[in-house]
Amino acid sequence: MSAPAGARGSAREEVLARLRAERDAGAPRTAPGPVPREYARRGEHDPGSPGALDLLVERVEDYRATVTRVARAEDVAGVVARLLAEAGSVAVPPGVDRAWLAGAGAAVHVDGEPAPLTAADLDGVDAVLTGAAVAVAETGTLVLDASAGDQGRRLLTLVPDHHVCVVRAEDVVGTVPEALARLDPLHPLTFVSGPSATSDIELDRVEGVHGPRRLDVVLVG
Repeated sequence: MSAPAGARGSAREEVLARLRAERDAGAPRTAPGPVPREYARRGEHDPGSPGALDLLVERVEDYRATVTRVARAEDVAGVVARLLAEAGSVAVPPGVDRAWLAGAGAAVHVDGEPAPLTAADLDGVDAVLTGAAVAVAETGTLVLDASAGDQGRRLLTLVPDHHVCVVRAEDVVGTVPEALARLDPLHPLTFVSGPSATSDIELDRVEGVHGPRRLDVVLVG
């Protein structure tokens, strides 16, 4: 039961009166104390170790994404070709390794060649292929940093319905603090934890609302 309007007004005036009194009395301001930083900075597994890779696979698959592991970089093209077998077109950043697309039959649209792809252009593309700056094993999160390399602009991975992401073993770390230590905070960072999904108050899951409804990860190493 809410308080009467008069009572609410009295309480408000009392609080404001106390604040004014302290201000007028010149009460000393207390400097903020140090921010505690006792949280874990490193994970159980070393970056790029078998344990970190296994944990990443487990967590990524928990998000209803798929992971295909390959031992060598030369094996990526075959996996990408299989994952894009039903795609008629694929968008890629300008710095993507073109060898990844060697076996793909989809039409390739390179962002920025000759002009940046628009949202309308990307809406007509079936898939997008990128790399990742770093991946976090404990959370199953891929981080793209919009670099000039194989990740490209954030828009590329938000519009197409299917995202294929190639992750190198040496870029897999255990924790978010380890990942942040490798990233440039001046870059626009995109954190991807599984396919785009949301749910209403009744927990009915809907995928693909704010990004790709399908995420396939190719883990190299």
